[in-house]
Amino acid sequence: MPAATTDSITKTKTDQTITVAPLVLLSVVDHYNRTVKGTKKRVVGVLLGQNTGSVARVTNSFAVPFEEDDRDPSVWFLDHNYVESMNTMFKQVNAREKLIGWYHTGPKRQTADLEINDLFKRYTPNPLLVVVDVHLKNINLPTDAYYAVEEIKDDGSSTSRTFVHTPSLIEAEEAEEIGVEHLLRDIRDSAVGSLSTRLTQQLLSLKGLHYRLNEISVYLSKVVTNEVPVDHVILNKLQDMFNLLPNLSTPSAEAKEKAISGEETEKTELTRAFTVKTNDELMTVYLSSLIRAITAFHDLIENKVEQAT
Repeated sequence: MPAATTDSITKTKTDQTITVAPLVLLSVVDHYNRTVKGTKKRVVGVLLGQNTGSVARVTNSFAVPFEEDDRDPSVWFLDHNYVESMNTMFKQVNAREKLIGWYHTGPKRQTADLEINDLFKRYTPNPLLVVVDVHLKNINLPTDAYYAVEEIKDDGSSTSRTFVHTPSLIEAEEAEEIGVEHLLRDIRDSAVGSLSTRLTQQLLSLKGLHYRLNEISVYLSKVVTNEVPVDHVILNKLQDMFNLLPNLSTPSAEAKEKAISGEETEKTELTRAFTVKTNDELMTVYLSSLIRAITAFHDLIENKVEQAT
């Protein structure tokens, strides 16, 4: 098979959409916490779902007994009899969920991953590997999806095998969203007020926005310095994103005339809405300051009266 064919296979795999259900992530974290929490070991399990070729959706998973030598990563054990037994039982419960791959908690790929991947070829022709980072330190997706491909020379002889990274998403159905929301509601600290919760959520959102903007800045800087080639697809998406940003600048004289005559533009309405919201919040702060000052004067007067008597 020529090298061009290998490139086309690789492109097909990278164009595939990989979606992972949030309940799968909860199951993987629970597997890790129950078995190897506090150690440098990793856990391995099986991914269940549907793989249509263009879309691979991971909807379920189960843990697998796995051991490996800390000193020699090439020495490992995976109970494939347990995999076959569990797979048979899951088929009886839900025939739509088929074995499509496997996972481990990495946090990075290991040297024995290709050999383990070959073991899972007994159950599916092209296993999907998902590396789940259970110690996520930045605001990013905790999953990395890979497919194993074999590089082939022009004469048809194989050279080496490697993993190709495939973008993945966290996607939940409506029932799963309700379940995850109830789980988060149960673990929420009732002693913490709603204001603190809202501020924490806004802080995390701003951190995520800052992280994404920093990624965009680093990418554009590398494009300018010719460190990476220009990708017009990415630049078009960035341009579309920037086009959606509202114009919060001061409206021009023409826009003010339209606003006076009742012909407000969408941008003018948005600017006015932000101004009204800001004024309302500042008025609340001003009234609070007045109330605190009056209360302080009232306490001072009462103190003077008590001392005089």
